[in-house]
Parts: sequence; C-alpha cells; structure tokens
Amino acid sequence: MARIRRRPAYPETADGPVLVGSRPCPPPGPTRLPVRLRKDAPVSQRPRWRAPLAAVATATLAATTLAAGPGSPAYAEGPEQIVNGSFDDGYAPWWGTANITLDASSGQLCADIPGGTVNPWDVIIGQNDIPLLAGETYRFSFFGSADPGRVAKALVQLPVDPYTQYLAANPSLDAAGDTYAYTFTSPVDLPDAQVVFQVGGSTAPWRLCIDDVSLTGGAPPEVYVPDTGPRVRVNQVGYLPKGPKNATVVTDATDPLPWELHNAGGAVVARGSSTPRGVDASSGQNVQSIDFGRYTRAGTGYTLVADGETSRPFDIGSDFYEKLRADSLKFYYPQRSGIAISDDLRPGYARPAGHVGVAPNQGDTDVPCQPGVCDYSLDVSGGWYDAGDHGKYVVNGGIAVHQMMSEYERSVLARTGEPWKLWDGSLDIPESGNRVPDILDEARWEQEFLLKMQVPAGQPLAGMAHHKIHDAAWTGLPLLPDQDPQPRELHAPSTAATLNLAATAAQAARVFLPYDPAFAARNLKAAKAAWAAAKAHPAVYATGADSNGGGAYDDSNVADEFYWAAAELYLSTGGREFRDHLLGSPLHTADIWAPDGFSWQSVAALGRLDLARIPNALPDRARVRASVAQGADRYLGIIADSPYGVPYAPPGNQWAWGSNSSILNNVEVLATAYDLTGAEKYRTGVLESMDYLLGRNALNQSYITGYGEVASHNQHSRWFAHELNAELPNPPAGTLAGGANSALQDPLAQQKLAGCAPQFCYIDDIESYSTNELAINWNSALAWVAGFVADQDNGDARGRLR
Repeated sequence: MARIRRRPAYPETADGPVLVGSRPCPPPGPTRLPVRLRKDAPVSQRPRWRAPLAAVATATLAATTLAAGPGSPAYAEGPEQIVNGSFDDGYAPWWGTANITLDASSGQLCADIPGGTVNPWDVIIGQNDIPLLAGETYRFSFFGSADPGRVAKALVQLPVDPYTQYLAANPSLDAAGDTYAYTFTSPVDLPDAQVVFQVGGSTAPWRLCIDDVSLTGGAPPEVYVPDTGPRVRVNQVGYLPKGPKNATVVTDATDPLPWELHNAGGAVVARGSSTPRGVDASSGQNVQSIDFGRYTRAGTGYTLVADGETSRPFDIGSDFYEKLRADSLKFYYPQRSGIAISDDLRPGYARPAGHVGVAPNQGDTDVPCQPGVCDYSLDVSGGWYDAGDHGKYVVNGGIAVHQMMSEYERSVLARTGEPWKLWDGSLDIPESGNRVPDILDEARWEQEFLLKMQVPAGQPLAGMAHHKIHDAAWTGLPLLPDQDPQPRELHAPSTAATLNLAATAAQAARVFLPYDPAFAARNLKAAKAAWAAAKAHPAVYATGADSNGGGAYDDSNVADEFYWAAAELYLSTGGREFRDHLLGSPLHTADIWAPDGFSWQSVAALGRLDLARIPNALPDRARVRASVAQGADRYLGIIADSPYGVPYAPPGNQWAWGSNSSILNNVEVLATAYDLTGAEKYRTGVLESMDYLLGRNALNQSYITGYGEVASHNQHSRWFAHELNAELPNPPAGTLAGGANSALQDPLAQQKLAGCAPQFCYIDDIESYSTNELAINWNSALAWVAGFVADQDNGDARGRLR
C-alpha cells in the first residue's frame, strides 16, 4: 500500500515556519521503539458512531473487486486521507464499538464479531475526521477476509444524525480475502466524515480482518502548524519575587533587542536589553534571552514586550506554587483503582469503582496468571492506574510511590521544608481526618497494591513480585474503568519488579513507623523477603514482547535496582548485608547523572539521592553527598547552554518519550544539591527549569493542565477523555503531559509532526499517546519538584538540610 502522506510541523522564525531538514524522523524499524520506552497501542473512539441506515448521497458510484492479497492494491492518483490504513503501527486512530476487541498484531486489523446483534451498526470499526470536498472524486479500497458469506458494510458517511452516506458498499467476503475498490464523488464539503465498517446483525459469531484501507482524492491533508502565539516566551504562571526571571524571544535579529516589563495597567516598570543566543538546536529557532530578575515587586498581569511582540501574561508571587503542590498530588485520587471517586472530593470527576469484580469488569479481586505462569490467583485490587490505560505496573508504581514518600521525607529534613503543608486534610481524600499526613495516605494506596503483587509463601518464586497486571488485549478510548470488559492477567514475576518492591517497602517501613507501626513492620518483612528472592533469582527479566493489552516495561539490567533496594534497606535497618552491597557495587562510585535523566528503568539515582539526604552511618557519605552536587553542576551547565533554560541534553538531541519527566528528575537532583549545600545556584537552576514546563518553550505553552494561559488538557487517557466525549472531563488541574518525543511513536504524531525539531515533536491531542500521555511516575516527579518550589516562598535564601 502507498504510504500515508505526511506533512512536517516546522519550527518558526519571526517571519513564520522554516524547514529543519537536518531533523528527519527515524525510519520504520526497531529504532522506532527504544528498549527503555514502553509502547501503548490504543485506539480512538468518538461518541458518534451509532449510525442508522441512511440514504446514499453519492453523485457517482462505481465498484470493482480486485483479486489481490493484502499489500497489493492499485491506487488512483490523489492524496491519502486515511491514517494508518496499513496497521503497521498498531491500530490508532481506528476505533471499535465496546463489544469487540481490535487486534493488529498480525499486521492486519482483526476482530471477533459477536453473534446475537440485530443491526449492522451494532458492531462498528471506524476512523473519524476524514476530510471531503464537494465535487471531488475519491477512490476507497480495502483488503478484507472473513468467514465465507459474511458482509462488511463499508461506508463513508456524515458522523452525526442523519448519518448521510456518501459511499455505501456491501461486499461479500470470503476466507481467502480480496481487495475491494469503489469510486464516488462527494456532494459536500465536510472536514470530519467517517469511514466505518458496520458488521453487526449476525446471529452467530464470526471473524473479520481488514488491511490496506485507503481513501485517495481531494486535497492534501492540511499541514499542521502549531499556533505558538507571541514570540516572547515566558513562564505563563509566574516567577518568585526574589527568584530568577528569564524569558526567550524568537527573532531574526542578531543584535541585542530592547525590552520592557509592563504591569497590569500597562505602565513600564523595568527596561533592558536582550542577549543574542543564536540558533537553538532543540527548536531550530534563532533566539535571544531576557533576564529581568532584578525586578522583585509582586503583582499580577505582567507582560514582557520585545521585538514588537507582547508575551502572555504572568504573575510575580508564590501562591501559585502552593496550589501546584496540592494539585499535582490531588491527581492521584481520581487515578485510583478499586474505589469509587467521590464528586464531593473531586467535583466533576465522580465515577464508579473500577476493577472490583463487578460486571463487565473481570478483576482485580481474583486475577489468574497468564497461561503457563502460575496456578494461583491473587487479589491485586487497589493501586493507581498507571497512565492512559487500565494497567498497573510494579516498576512504574515503584518509582512513583518512592518519589511521593521522598517528598514527605524531604519536607521533614530540609531547612526550607514545610511538612505541615502535607499534613492530614491537605489533599481532600477519603482518608483525610485520620491524623496521618495525606501524602502518606495517598502513597499507601499504591504501596498496598505493590504488597499484593508479591508471590505468596509456598509458591515457586515466593517473595518475588509479579511484574504487572493488565487487560488481556488493548481497549479503545473512551472507556471508564468500571466499563472495561477485558479479562485481567497477572504477568510473570521479574527481578526488577521484586527489587522495586524491596525498595519501596523498605522506605515505607521507616516513613510509616510513627503513624502505623504494624504497617511499617509488614512492609519491612516484605522488603526483606523480596531482597532474598531477588538474590536467589537475580536474572528473571520482563520481555519487551509482552505488550499486548499493556506496556512491556522490559528491563534486562537490574544492577541499578539492586543498588536502590540495598540503599533503602540499609537506611531503614542499618544492616551490614545491605551496606556491603552498596560499598561493593560499581554504581556506588560511578557517574550516574545522565544528561537525559533517570527513569523507571534507570534507578541508581534514587538510591544515591536518599543516601545523601537521609541520615545514615555510611563511611563515605560525604563523598556521596558531594557526588550529588557534581551531578547538579552538570545540569547547571546544560541549563546555561540552553536558550530555553532546560536541564536536558539527550544523546543526539533526540528527545525521548516522557521527556518532561526526565527534565523534572534532573531538577530533583538540582533541588537536592540545594538542600545539601545551601548554594543559591542550585535553587536558581530549579526555578529556571520550571519556566520551561510552564510556557517558556518553543511551543509557548504550559505542559501542566490548568496552569498557564495555554496549557495541555487533552492528555491520552481512557477516562479523562473530554476531547472524545463531551460528557467526560479533561485531566484534572496539575496533570503533567509527557512532552516532546523525537521518535514520534504513534500514528497521529507521525502524520502531524514529521520533520519536527525536538521541541516541536509534541501535540496536545488525546490520540498522541507517545507525546501526550499522562503517567503516575511523571506526576510524582512534578509533585516532588512543585513541593520544593512551594517551600521556597518568595525565594529567600535559607537552604541546607536540618
């Protein structure tokens, strides 16, 4: 099949878009899916597919049947309007009705069609947003195979009532398969037609496969050019009065530019000249930097004016970071599995409990293993849904719950810490009022789930942890958790998951000791059992091939997990075994501060940071603490080299899936260095890094929902899916978007963003799961950093640990 025509999203200059020819997207193949990234393969389903029979409104219709196999149709000239009709990259943005499960693992899109339906439209496979032009002739073709004699009603139609059909074909399919082709002339201009296959109405079940779906003709798909607004880029939320204040202006000018700071009334309150920075490699833009940090008066509605452009408004103050601290943590309650979400606690986000064993759910109270993995079932209810899907993963939950507990520990230990801001009642959750800090109550919800994932005593691999639990097959969007009909499966234990459990349970043992000694003791017992099991089975790895229905989260190097687990066990017990492992690990003295940050798959930094900030008797603790400052100095150098002030420099300038979380993880290193040393340069680096996430970037948008004049709000989620269903909410305020991803690992990004410079490899669309997903380990990084910044108040210097 002819490849989909893709149009580049170009970075801008003062005069408009420019081609960045040196930034091609990588070719199809294994390099598209780096080992460290998980692949989600969802579909998009908009709430407008129930199409009754309607009159065919075509002006011209001709049909042919081609005796050809998949991959070999002949195409009329004209641009391709279908996205991912070859199903080479999963099946997004195709969708199916809730009574079928789509599967593209064979390279075709297949589904088992249920029997017992009445109407053709009771079962549908479709794609939305197909543009049609009046008077243009189109050629629609597809390869189809099915049980002999089955009919797939193929339609190009209006997506809403009266569902006018511009093409209606009723080919009779057979098991060998044929390619079917039709031409028609559109009588209307329509930007969002549907291509659908209506396959309901059968008394008996049957199987359908389609491939090489194509609609050619009309105009080339509209070139996607992001609306980046004014060329003066600022933190759209605000700056601390005594903190750094930097901005970036996109301009063709190479000489310094005059700038003015205006208050809300339009009066000029500060002036200066910008600093030329040349072409920024991460955006392809010629830029200059503006430093207006000497202005310290608090206020709202400030704007920055330079090169004839006026920035989006911003404040100078500190209250907004207090709100972000709370909101980034409040994200987790609506993300909970196994509990109904209360509208009293989260207005607009109420929903029934998901995966509590009530139909149509098939879990999570009694979940069996995948075939051949184990012969028992476990109650693994509770925990947080990982990201945009309904899966729950120990390795991603591990880093997330760790960062949440670490935020609490930092608030107690750091001189700028304000632990009372995290106390009981601070997050409006069901447990509020129990005299336990709300942040620990929320962390416990996930930690209880992690404990449930441990292999029971008496079983083979006892003490290890199952790697994950999720649906047996991918589901579509939108889909509320309580409506998920898929069987749930426990996946095999892994050494990485086991060590994540050992680390988090050891940390929970010391954190919860003042509040619930019994729960602390339970965690310590589980941590020691997990450590022993991992030592006995040090090379049981999750495979990258295990990605049907959920992310693989594969990891074949667990030396860093051993190091992190040993660090947490040592900090909680002082045990010689754990100290000896730390001192003998090559990671203990290695340079672990990668320019592109740590992640769920690279966790040595978690151990190093805790060894530096938690009091302990490690003989070389002074060297450990100094190494954190050395890592922070590296990130300060990266910030200084970046005209946008970003502490992120991935190899080859190829920004990765979840780049915003990597940025925040590097910021945690900077913040910890400030806590350890009190050196103002590290706090300055933290605050300047937040500017990028809140609007000082190439796209001139905030990546945090609810923060900034223009902010991400269509993150990939099955239930925060307002973009697909107006009755569902957007993600809650304080939700982080994944961020720019050079690899473009979903069909929408590939269609819209081909040729993008790294910072432009992002789109705020629910179908772009590789650039715009949400995730528990991304928001935990945001919450940790937001808590640090909120503790700085107006920016007065008072660092170092207590």
